[in-house]
Amino acid sequence: MEEVFQQIQFEIIIHAAAQPSHDWAAREPQTDFTINAIGTLNLLELTRKFSPDASFIFTSTNKVYGDNPNKLPLIELPTRYDLPTTHPEWNGIAENMSIDACTHSLFGVSKTSADLLTQEYARYFGLKTAVFRGGCLTGPMHSGAELHGFLAYLVKCIITGKKYTIFGYKGKQVRDNIHAHDLKSMFMLFHNNPKENAVYNAGGGRENSISILEAIEKIAQLSKKAPDIAFEEANRVGDHQWYITDNSKFKQDYPSWDLTYSIDDLLEEMVKKAITR
Repeated sequence: MEEVFQQIQFEIIIHAAAQPSHDWAAREPQTDFTINAIGTLNLLELTRKFSPDASFIFTSTNKVYGDNPNKLPLIELPTRYDLPTTHPEWNGIAENMSIDACTHSLFGVSKTSADLLTQEYARYFGLKTAVFRGGCLTGPMHSGAELHGFLAYLVKCIITGKKYTIFGYKGKQVRDNIHAHDLKSMFMLFHNNPKENAVYNAGGGRENSISILEAIEKIAQLSKKAPDIAFEEANRVGDHQWYITDNSKFKQDYPSWDLTYSIDDLLEEMVKKAITR
């Protein structure tokens, strides 16, 4: 990797490489930490040495907040868990939520380490870094698997007739989803006008939020296929019962940005792509 950095003066570095699975991280924590934390440290150091003027964009995760979102006063509705409409975080979770005193999962810990390293390289060495704490980043090319990428994997299972297993929370756990195109737009806006030591939550927001039960119904309607669903009572360690992103900090810094894909647009595109594969 150092040879590559020695040969090329980079203008922008988008670090999206990761080990993304909670369960896999628990089985091989040293490998997980090496990939997610030490791999990020290596890239930051190479950027500092050879391309110090480059924009360094790190795709972090909302798992840096651990299970703190689960401590919110959620209420159970027929198809989802949600907050009361009067709650200050009804529109989503902002960057000031604590990352302390919670269960992250080992994957969450390795990504939090990389998240903090990226911030420190901005403070110590003046790199132009941005941390984007993503929720569910997806699209028609997302190769979701059982252990991560729930929406893409759910589409794949329903289209192919494979059994899909829901882990905990009665399938009412909520996620917001952002299309890769809209995330790329965030990256480029930062690159063209970088802010100092930027940290942003990045997701689909309330308008693109959906529970697993709601997603199953929509995908079944679009595909005209009957889903094969199984339930496991136990949830995954550190898994969010409810997570919606508050994008307002990024929108304040970059007012021209907005979502261009709704949750229905996303699902229609993903189902169409899965059917034609």
